[in-house]
Amino acid sequence: MLGPCNLKCEPTGVNVTLEPLIQLTRGGLQECLHFGSVAVVNTRGKLLSYVGNAHLRTFSRSTLKALQALPFVEAGGPAQFGFTQPEVAMLCASHNGEDAHVAGAESMLGKAGLSYRTLRCGCHVPGLFTLLDQAPPEGLEFDERHNNCSGKHAGFLAHCVQQGWPTEDYVAVDHPLQQAIRRDVARAVGMDEEDLKLGIDGCSAPNYAMPLSKLAYGYARLASGKADAEFGASFATLSEAMTAQPWMVSGTGRNDLAFMQAGRGDWVSKVGADGVQVIGSKSRGEALAIKIIDGNKPALFAATVEVLDQLGWLDDAQRKQLEPWRARLLRNARGLKVGERLPVFRMQIP
Repeated sequence: MLGPCNLKCEPTGVNVTLEPLIQLTRGGLQECLHFGSVAVVNTRGKLLSYVGNAHLRTFSRSTLKALQALPFVEAGGPAQFGFTQPEVAMLCASHNGEDAHVAGAESMLGKAGLSYRTLRCGCHVPGLFTLLDQAPPEGLEFDERHNNCSGKHAGFLAHCVQQGWPTEDYVAVDHPLQQAIRRDVARAVGMDEEDLKLGIDGCSAPNYAMPLSKLAYGYARLASGKADAEFGASFATLSEAMTAQPWMVSGTGRNDLAFMQAGRGDWVSKVGADGVQVIGSKSRGEALAIKIIDGNKPALFAATVEVLDQLGWLDDAQRKQLEPWRARLLRNARGLKVGERLPVFRMQIP
């Protein structure tokens, strides 16, 4: 077992302990080593197990989406606008931009009386191609509806319409929508608003950094649904939509789809860019949050499966179902085995 790595983060001067989580070997020799941290927390905010620094502060990225939807859901927005359960799931989605995703975003905007041109998420090649390493067809046309965050932004806009707020600058930090989101995110993760570190996400919306343990706490509460004393009805609406409609949350070939299918309705899974993933268990009232510091996706997915296994969340069928996400064997373009991707950590008890 490899030891921890103590890194000094400038310019803050804060010492951050990271553990090696996944190593890659080639010819029997270590070639790559991916460091990170893991926190497992219950609905009472108690740290149950960890690797590295459980309180490592990191940006939540797209794992935040379900919590960003809280003001809209708390205000009864989905019912008021007639959003279907797949559309509620899209509030939390980092989707592929497949036809049903685009149609869902269009429907959500239409119910709010808006055009896709109101979206301020920007435009990128659909994730169906970029995330699955496929070449887009020649002549492909795409717009803001194909953006992986279009469902979240459609919900943002619907809430603005509901509250009578301006829609032109809804992603501005000082917009009433974003102020409401910051308020509810802080409440959900048990932090003071001023302690949430502000950054701007890839979709131009404000995003917040927080300790991994706080992010896990938020997802433990989200997964607990109606049992939560503060956001119970809203957490139930969001978590049930995510687990019932995992394809709308992600799409063909994506890990959130695979993890929530393997969880059989119990796991609320959400990945974020640059090496963040969170999974909450409804039945256990617990959640894990993981950060791979270099953002490597295969390492993130392999480490997440290993954490689930070490926590005892996997039965034999689930272990087999998630085996492709461990991606143990490294093969070249001819299919030859050239190395291995292996976990090198053990979960620790505080």
